[in-house]
Amino acid sequence: MRIGFLLLACGLIASADDRDDKAQVVAVVNTLFEGMASKNGDTITSTMTADAKLIAAQPDRVGTPITRDDFAKRIAAGNAQVVERMWDPTVLVRGRIAMLWAEYDVHVGGKFNHCGIDAFMLLKSDDGWKISTIEYTSETQNCKPSPLGPLTAK
Repeated sequence: MRIGFLLLACGLIASADDRDDKAQVVAVVNTLFEGMASKNGDTITSTMTADAKLIAAQPDRVGTPITRDDFAKRIAAGNAQVVERMWDPTVLVRGRIAMLWAEYDVHVGGKFNHCGIDAFMLLKSDDGWKISTIEYTSETQNCKPSPLGPLTAK
């Protein structure tokens, strides 16, 4: 009987830790999106490992990887605000690795630009969860309406 109780207690602790890690992973990605919307390169880079890469998979080709620093510079120097939104993320965690997969849309200068799937890989360091890779589809046709509704001005 005691063994069963201990196994149940360990399972509950593991579940709480897992939920906490999943929430932290989602928070890191949302912080990245906040950095993009505010054109804050420091916020963007703070969410990623130093050697993080971003790769777009477009319908006709796979893009060249972009470094974390180049991405942050491009967003910070852009003329228009970039707002990215995701919904219904699926988060998987095992030890010090995590993956977040979610549908998303992007609005540039307040206008719809593209949609797709984001796939984030994250590593847990002493500084917390950091994005190591972002792979995403970039689609301009057949985008389902976001369950978040239309983009609202802030």
